[in-house]
Amino acid sequence: MTQPLLFALFALILATLAACGVDGPPTRPEPTPEPGLHISGEAQIGVVSKL
Repeated sequence: MTQPLLFALFALILATLAACGVDGPPTRPEPTPEPGLHISGEAQIGVVSKL
């Protein structure tokens, strides 16, 4: 094998091993809210008078 071919093979092996998830075990993503309209809050209605 020639030197450039060996270098390319080594780079391919290194890239494959780097993508193996060495950052830890996989974690489940956060659940997303269901699609649709969601309204929440507080409202007050009243009359203020001064006697």
